[in-house]
Amino acid sequence: MWAHSMTVQDYQDLIDRGWRRSGRYVYKPVMNQTCCPQYTIRCRSLQFQPSKSHKKVLKKMLKFLAKGEISKGSCEDEPMEPSMEDAVAGDMALINKLDLQCDLEKLGDSLTESLEREVKKKGKGTKKEESKEFIQSQDRNEELGSGEPSHAVDVHTVPKPGKGADLSKPPCRKAKEIRKERKRLKLMRQNPAAGPEAFQAPQEPQAKPSRPRSLEELMFGSLPEDASHKLEVRVVRSSPPSSQFKATMLESYQVYKRYQMVIHNHSPDEPTVSQFTGFLCTSPLEPENPPNGPDCGYGSFHQQYWLDGKIIAVGVIDILPYCVSSVYLYYDPDYSFLSLGVYSALREIAFTRQLHEQAPQLSYYYMGFYIHSCPKMKYKGHYRPSDLLCPETYVWVPIEQCLPSLDNSKYCRLNQDPEAADEGRSRDPDRLQVLYKKAILPYGVFKQQQQQREPGEEAAVLQYASLVGQACSERMLLFRS
Repeated sequence: MWAHSMTVQDYQDLIDRGWRRSGRYVYKPVMNQTCCPQYTIRCRSLQFQPSKSHKKVLKKMLKFLAKGEISKGSCEDEPMEPSMEDAVAGDMALINKLDLQCDLEKLGDSLTESLEREVKKKGKGTKKEESKEFIQSQDRNEELGSGEPSHAVDVHTVPKPGKGADLSKPPCRKAKEIRKERKRLKLMRQNPAAGPEAFQAPQEPQAKPSRPRSLEELMFGSLPEDASHKLEVRVVRSSPPSSQFKATMLESYQVYKRYQMVIHNHSPDEPTVSQFTGFLCTSPLEPENPPNGPDCGYGSFHQQYWLDGKIIAVGVIDILPYCVSSVYLYYDPDYSFLSLGVYSALREIAFTRQLHEQAPQLSYYYMGFYIHSCPKMKYKGHYRPSDLLCPETYVWVPIEQCLPSLDNSKYCRLNQDPEAADEGRSRDPDRLQVLYKKAILPYGVFKQQQQQREPGEEAAVLQYASLVGQACSERMLLFRS
């Protein structure tokens, strides 16, 4: 549908029913018919913890700003699949198992015979099984994405009968402990007169568990006074355009044009300025500045990334009563090495948390659509914890609970309660509000005034009512000619 004007609350309710906007065009996928079902995804920003790959992107940016260092390797904007490090990051038990094998093959011949037998038995007996278990666990974790798996998800494989640890034998020891034992035995052979107590290693003080650094601590790390570069992020209202937006629109358009040419192979003639403004600048959302809202107000904005006085990226966002909704990102291809797609998402999560301090009800970061059957769109599931919107009941379901069903079928009713129904469904279409000949009237009255109805008119109105829900159908005005 084409939205001429819309309140931020109406749009909040619409995206919570699976709608999205592109300029003034507002659309909703027909989930059970499309080839690639698109599930609305949101991140719970207040509980978000960056994964290892996220931390690498943040560290890369800080190094570039501080010293001008450009990391070698891939310049992929967003990894299509989580790295192996991310896949095992949340599985400490598996990491401990891998530690047991570390450096065992490097042990010298000076180990005692008992230690050699222990290493050989454990090394040969478990290496093949544990490598197989690691591969299976890694594959399972890749389906979940980076970050910690839910407590309800078990990524370990069940040992087959007759295989696994033999509880009648001593447990396998870590390589570090074995090296200490080897050194102690060597000293005892060199000085047999001294008692065993003389060669006991001093007890190391037990380190306190370190608190994981927050997203803000990782992102806004201190930079030296003589930093090579300066990055500034400005939030400017795009609709209606603020003076700051008008002053920078041409530069922003040039960045978008280069982005389309290099990244998407568009011709130099496109996009035109009108296409750019229609797609990324105009918005149906009415600006609002309530006293209990964020300082910047609600509505549509551009988040501009300024590096050394020039725009290198722009994030198009909507600030709504309960969320920051990401619309689009474009950037200067010369800076692809900074992984600006990942970096901007992390900045927008941090921005959501900042707005939450001003407006406590605003706490979610909406990332658009998650397409499980499309590898290029699965990366959105790496920002944890996150939820997917059930396409039938419109309730939010943790993504970990959805993945097994999505592996089996592209389209799923994510809500596992078979009795649950759409609580916001259209119950009384006659109360739907219609704008007809500059007059506002309920649809029930409108029907009575129409002596000759066009074929399919009522079916179209009822479909509209079912898609937007009862609350929006009573607040928004459906134009009829």
